[in-house]
Amino acid sequence: MSVRLRTRRTAAVLLGAALLAAATTACGPTDSSVSTSPKSPAAAPAAGGGSSAPAADAPKNTAAKTGDTIALKGTEKSNSADVTLVKVVDNPKGADEYTEPAAGKRYVTAQFRIKATGSAAYSDAPHNSAKLIDAQGQNYEATIAETVAGPEFPVPLSIAPGESALGCITFEVPADAKLDKVQFALDSGFAQQSGQWKLA
Repeated sequence: MSVRLRTRRTAAVLLGAALLAAATTACGPTDSSVSTSPKSPAAAPAAGGGSSAPAADAPKNTAAKTGDTIALKGTEKSNSADVTLVKVVDNPKGADEYTEPAAGKRYVTAQFRIKATGSAAYSDAPHNSAKLIDAQGQNYEATIAETVAGPEFPVPLSIAPGESALGCITFEVPADAKLDKVQFALDSGFAQQSGQWKLA
């Protein structure tokens, strides 16, 4: 065999090995095990079969939805609660003939279940803790209005450790607003951690 032919075969073998290595790298296995399902080790299961979900400061690849429970912490170590967004009723009627939204507005009522999980009682005004956010990013504070969706939380609300309370919070929004998210933070909204539920 000539030196020239031997050199060509050696070059062909080396080129083939390089192409094989490149193909293996490009087509190697990818990591698809990242979970997008809501979960929080400290959160209790939601009433009605919902799952538990992380607070808003958790990784962004998770999303809570209506029925999910989020474990929240307050400004004090003794203050914590599992908060469940039980349901959201869009455009409910007022609980009586005198309760109705302003012209060009509509009511949206969110029902929450709050379970005190800290060593101290949960004492707060939940109406100050909740916000409704539309698709444009506009935030809406709660309004004092009771609708047919259910009774409002009493103000102030006090829940003994291990106990829970069910109540509604109503918002008044523009008639054409598209709902996007509901947020809740303990301590009348002053806690650094907040829960967020994405609305369908």
